[in-house]
Amino acid sequence: MITLQNITLRRGKHVLLEELNWTIYHKQRIGIIGANGSGKTSLFAMLLGQLQADLGQLDIPKQLKLAHVAQETPAYHGSALEYVLEGDIELQSLQKELQIAEEDNDGHRIATVHARLGEIDAYTAPARAAQLLNGLGFNHQEQQKPVSSFSGGWRVRLNLAKALMCRSDVLLLDEPTNHLDLDAVLWLENWLMYYPGTLLLISHDRDFLDHVVDHIAHFSHQHLKVYAGNYSTFEQQLANDLLVQQAAFEKQQKKIAHLKSFIDRFRAKASKAKQAQSRIKALEKMETISAVQMDSPFQFHFKEPSKCPNPLVRLEDVSIVYGNRTILSEVNLGIAPNDRIALIGPNGAGKSSLIKLLAGELTQTTGRRDTGSGLKIGYFAQHQIDHLVLTETPLDHLRKIAERHAEKELRTFLGSFGFSDNRVFEAVKNFSGGEKSRLALALIVWQQPNLLLLDEPTNHLDLDMRYALSMALQEYEGAVILVSHDRFLVRTTVDQLLLVADGTLSTFTGDLNEYERWLTDYRKRDAANFLTQPAKPPVSRKSLRQEDAKQRELRRPLMQNVKKLADELAFLEKQMIPIETQLADVEIYEEQNKPKLQEVLAKQTQLQQKLKMTEEAWLTASEKLELHDNKE
Repeated sequence: MITLQNITLRRGKHVLLEELNWTIYHKQRIGIIGANGSGKTSLFAMLLGQLQADLGQLDIPKQLKLAHVAQETPAYHGSALEYVLEGDIELQSLQKELQIAEEDNDGHRIATVHARLGEIDAYTAPARAAQLLNGLGFNHQEQQKPVSSFSGGWRVRLNLAKALMCRSDVLLLDEPTNHLDLDAVLWLENWLMYYPGTLLLISHDRDFLDHVVDHIAHFSHQHLKVYAGNYSTFEQQLANDLLVQQAAFEKQQKKIAHLKSFIDRFRAKASKAKQAQSRIKALEKMETISAVQMDSPFQFHFKEPSKCPNPLVRLEDVSIVYGNRTILSEVNLGIAPNDRIALIGPNGAGKSSLIKLLAGELTQTTGRRDTGSGLKIGYFAQHQIDHLVLTETPLDHLRKIAERHAEKELRTFLGSFGFSDNRVFEAVKNFSGGEKSRLALALIVWQQPNLLLLDEPTNHLDLDMRYALSMALQEYEGAVILVSHDRFLVRTTVDQLLLVADGTLSTFTGDLNEYERWLTDYRKRDAANFLTQPAKPPVSRKSLRQEDAKQRELRRPLMQNVKKLADELAFLEKQMIPIETQLADVEIYEEQNKPKLQEVLAKQTQLQQKLKMTEEAWLTASEKLELHDNKE
């Protein structure tokens, strides 16, 4: 077991944990929750020896093997399958030992190593690694591709597979469902149910926690409290604790009344679809959740769209083709105001491509895309946060689309997304992934869209913000098209499921539980089809190295250009500092210094123009690099 005694952990002057006493027992499955910045990831860093406690004692038995997901993927010339196999450190060590023994012709050592290889089931390791990759969305061909050919999100999946491949006693997973689609989340959930060791899981996914953990460790106000049971049990226990306080009780009653109005609104639709029925059940469950979320800093609303044409968008006989591969064909879809649709389907089936087509960011190969007069789209893409300007503040971003509004109004609006006080003046480059996602979402909400296209909007968002988003979407008067691995969000905000599979779009008449069963059958069919295909010749390591070298040669000038422009930006920003210092001096505005002021202002204008041009060039170069990384 792992023991923490009187642990105090600080980040700068900020206290994350104070006098923590906690014993983690063998085979416990613990979900770790709390607001962003409360210390969850810092706790993992301390357990891994990457961070030292300011006070107290941490005791981890030396024989315990801890596995975690690496944050970076090192330069690696082998295939995805070979990379994941290296996660089994003991296997790699034994293979090297066997090689040395064979070179020395040491029969005794050879026999000993082979015996140990048999004990750890080493001969099935390639098959187990392939199963991990397949479950996380890598098909049989992709498993043979070099690691360098995958984009950032897919490399995160490779690191996750490598951690799962590790022969560990304790597994630490920090928000593993980020960068996964629903299919991969369902697979990972099932895999973790059979993990034999101790599991420490940081997650903001309610359903995932409910199915995987048996304890909840709740971070709040520099302290940690452990509850027995899954997340739903934790909600009930915490709600009971909060209801002891009369003020909390009165506040909850108001929210319950508000939620019941939504239940009444959708009860009339229950006879139309199973999705509506499950939505009502989820809304009823919110009576408990509301108590847990009462002190949430997030509470925002979508303003009513000024106009809602009908239909908003119509697709007629649309097809999408990439190269020689048909992603979707003969798609017919009309989106009306108040439609609430979730797109489901296997990994790579075309859900994100369909959303991009609806958003107008992708052009159909055949067919027509017609839009209603007055269509106003709010599009949240998976990589939406990459479009934020890192050197600007939340207030800067909002001012660009709200020039005529008073600063007080803008700051009040940003406050509803957790950007209060001086946070509105802080550069985005200092924000966490969750904070960037909140800001990107806030910018969409402000623009009063009548069609929301949301592609994995909950990545990096904590439980409080996910709940606030769910509440806001229920009140929203426009149409919603959603792709999400967060089953709670899907159940509480949509009433229609559309299945994207095998190149077609169709209505799915079941609920999410039935989709999970459908997906299991689909995977079995896919595996059977692969086994009946003629075997392809294996790709040699030499070919992989050659392909890797080719990709690195193509990528190098793109990387160099991005770095060059980033350096230019830094240089220009440094040049701006003395100018801003001069303009901050009140003496420069005196009459006798007027020529000097004009000179400084001219330099400022010139530098601002250079900054703008360089920043635009940097963004264009970064997009080219991303396109290169994603094309494989």
